[in-house]
Amino acid sequence: MNWIEFEHGDRAICLLAVLLVVLFFTYQVFSQRKKLGSFVGKELQPALVTRVTFRSRVLQIACIALSGILFVIALMQPQVVQKEHVIASKDKANIFIALDVSKSMLATDVAPDRLERAKSEIRDMLPSFAAHNVGLLAFAGRTTVLSPLTMDHGFFRLVLDNASPRSVTLGGTNIGEVIRKGTKLLSAHEGPKAMILITDGEDHDSYPLEAAETARRAGVVIVTVGFGSETGSTIEVLDKKTGIKQRIKDSSGADVVSRLDGETLRKIASTTGGVYVPAETGVLDLESIMTTHILPLVNETNQENVREVRIELFQWFVGLGLIFFFGFLVSDGRLLRRTRKEKNA
Repeated sequence: MNWIEFEHGDRAICLLAVLLVVLFFTYQVFSQRKKLGSFVGKELQPALVTRVTFRSRVLQIACIALSGILFVIALMQPQVVQKEHVIASKDKANIFIALDVSKSMLATDVAPDRLERAKSEIRDMLPSFAAHNVGLLAFAGRTTVLSPLTMDHGFFRLVLDNASPRSVTLGGTNIGEVIRKGTKLLSAHEGPKAMILITDGEDHDSYPLEAAETARRAGVVIVTVGFGSETGSTIEVLDKKTGIKQRIKDSSGADVVSRLDGETLRKIASTTGGVYVPAETGVLDLESIMTTHILPLVNETNQENVREVRIELFQWFVGLGLIFFFGFLVSDGRLLRRTRKEKNA
């Protein structure tokens, strides 16, 4: 719906000046007629005095009044206000996927193994990130940037396919380091920032909660996905040569037990305003996690805004005012010339 507003409505006080001018002209007309009548009789006035008719004077005063009113309205700066619905696209989001590639991710409690299942789910959710920058961090005891933030999802898919325990030179699960590194890289970019942290292990004294606090201050939202058992479980991997599952053992020959530190992952997510998703050893549906948790956090959806568009009208009032003002001047000259002609005739 359109309506008219005045940018400077307080200038309406100038209408008093217009009123004073109109009253002055009106007074002059009646005053002149009265003075003339006291010296010359009505019968002799047409023969002795050149003047315009009373009706013409009223018309001239009306022109002066209208031009003054229009000029004051123009001075008040009238505007037509229109409402427009605008689809405003949110900023492009920057999302790092931090993937645990430690040897425990080779456990076959999820077919074909945890790492391959996680990689498969990441591939499936890539189309939903088509309009965003996505990067890949591989971590274990250290963190390696396999893919910087990029819109080239073909490159991202390529490095994802090659991610393995060999991508990182040190074993373990250093969650604090991957959060700090991801936060540093995300801080260099504008727009919403998020990290999807996928791990199946417990942190080894890397102060992950302090790192999460740093991420929060940088505006990074972290969604943590816990992949494994919080009570602890042995890790069985498939020997590709023999086709037999074997348990991973430590240097002393004892079975390696992998424990998911779900409590720490919950605190990391909570600190940054994210969520913790306990996938345990079931099917990891990252696409569903992305739809439910990631996109709302990075405000990916478009937003409809209503904005006001103002169209200036003052030039129209100035133009009309000039027409009435020049009409007054022209009519005054014509009336005087016509009256003189009539007298000479």
